[in-house]
Amino acid sequence: MTVSAPQIKTGSAPVIRQLDEAAVNRIAAGEVVERPASAVKELIENSIDAGATRIDVTIADGGKTLIRVSDDGCGMTAADLPLAMSRHATSKIDGTDLLNIHSFGFRGEALPSLGAVGRLTITSRCGDSAAVIHVSGGRIDPVKPAGHPRGTQVELADLFYATPARLKFLRSDRAETQAITDVVKRLAMAEPFVTFILRDASGGDARTLFRADAESGDMFDALHRRLRVAIGRDFADNALRLDAERDGFHLTGYAALPTYSKGAAVAQYLCVNGRPVRDKMLLGALRAAYMDVMSRDRHPVACLFIDCDPTLVDVNVHPAKSEVRFRDPAVVRGLIVSGIRHALAEAGHRSSTTVSTATLGAMTPMPQTDKARVYQMDRVPGRFTAQNMTFQSGFADAPAARIDPVQETDQAVADESRPLGAARAQLHENYILSQTADGLVIVDAHAAHERLVYERLKSQMAETGVAAQALLIPEIVELTASEADLLLSQADALSQLGLGIEPFGGGAVAVRETPAILGTVDARRLLLDVLDELSDGGDTAPLKARIDAILSRVACHGSVRTGRRMSAPEMNALLRDMEATPLSGQCNHGRPTSVTLSMTDIERLFGRT
Repeated sequence: MTVSAPQIKTGSAPVIRQLDEAAVNRIAAGEVVERPASAVKELIENSIDAGATRIDVTIADGGKTLIRVSDDGCGMTAADLPLAMSRHATSKIDGTDLLNIHSFGFRGEALPSLGAVGRLTITSRCGDSAAVIHVSGGRIDPVKPAGHPRGTQVELADLFYATPARLKFLRSDRAETQAITDVVKRLAMAEPFVTFILRDASGGDARTLFRADAESGDMFDALHRRLRVAIGRDFADNALRLDAERDGFHLTGYAALPTYSKGAAVAQYLCVNGRPVRDKMLLGALRAAYMDVMSRDRHPVACLFIDCDPTLVDVNVHPAKSEVRFRDPAVVRGLIVSGIRHALAEAGHRSSTTVSTATLGAMTPMPQTDKARVYQMDRVPGRFTAQNMTFQSGFADAPAARIDPVQETDQAVADESRPLGAARAQLHENYILSQTADGLVIVDAHAAHERLVYERLKSQMAETGVAAQALLIPEIVELTASEADLLLSQADALSQLGLGIEPFGGGAVAVRETPAILGTVDARRLLLDVLDELSDGGDTAPLKARIDAILSRVACHGSVRTGRRMSAPEMNALLRDMEATPLSGQCNHGRPTSVTLSMTDIERLFGRT
């Protein structure tokens, strides 16, 4: 295929002409109304600005053929209706100050844009009279009297019929319906004192997709109940309350425990002055807040509200009003990171309830067979020895589990009242079985100790640097020239972490010091892990994040190894340290360090409830 060179136009210059109002509105609609969900968002925001306490949304075919939004707000007069269909006509601002916005809408573009690309009908009542106006493809019909209760109903039919090319870019009805549901949920979270109802009338019979009745009482309690409806009970049960202020910015909302996370960033909700937004800086701050407690392939769940003086944030960045620009973004980012980290630290050893639920789900009774029933007295007795409490079942072909007993003492009984209880046994040389006043706790000793060592290393680093111990005989580690150069370029920083290295000729590196807190450690493996972290993080990650990541790798080498038998005092000391250490509910990689089962859970397993 040959491509001809562009031709230079000659002769008279192209004529500049003023586009008619209909064309202007269709162009504007391309920015404001990207898909049916965009139209729903604009109409609900108008209802909220009108002071509505109940908002009903009905859609059909993913919003392509019908979007109807009804509210009980202040309504519009007959004289207001045609003016509302003019571009840049609004009751929200007077145009003198675009940085002091207190409402959702203010641009005056939504209704004219919708009327330009679809068939729009607005029926509204303000005071004693109601009126209706029809707009189709930008053509406005005269206002007529109508019967209607207080408030406004906006019905949009055949979206994009006037611009059929846009229809080709819409997704399936199911996908568009899901996008609309997400919009309604986000706005419902922002307004917990308003009732929201979303129905799907596809096929004739309307079915309710989402309903959130107006909450009452304290703002935090109302928001918590609304989040239980909008996001789910699991989130509400595992969410931490946020309430922090800094330099005129106020952070509120709820953030989930690290052990309650998602495989994708699909449950992160952000609001600025009550307006749902999608802001890369805010999402980055949320990610940074969990950086120390969550695996890189997991994503936090949170609903955050940033409130400030409207002059500190610009919401007039994009016609869809989904992006914002802060006057001092560093302050906002720091507030989110510190606010969430403080809440996580206060949560201590707490792990999400979904961990226990998953544990119970994994425990299933042995399947029944058609064989004759064998009563307990007829079973082949298992072997039970006091020395190691090894139990070999006579009716299950499972590998024997070694359970190391713990002697009953007055201290052990007293420890049962503590959150993590008193250690009773160690299973498979790693898992501590602890008894509490109302259940039991299973602790992954290696994962828990890894977090404890990591937190101690961070504390030492923040105060005086990590204490080092000199090796009697330096460990020589052979590396490639590039690997050695990378490590030696960070020698000063690694020295602050308790790891002393120096060149040993060629690609070799000599390890002369290791962190004292680790005790005896395999210096070669430690150095290779640090090298992996430096290679993985590169120079793009912030310095503190890189240091913390290296400390996390170092901590793994100083933790209790799987396969080591622990004494009763050691196990209980680990439990007490977990209770006193922030973030001990998850290991450095975001996995839970303990599972709690109540007596009710245990009795349910055996059909006793």
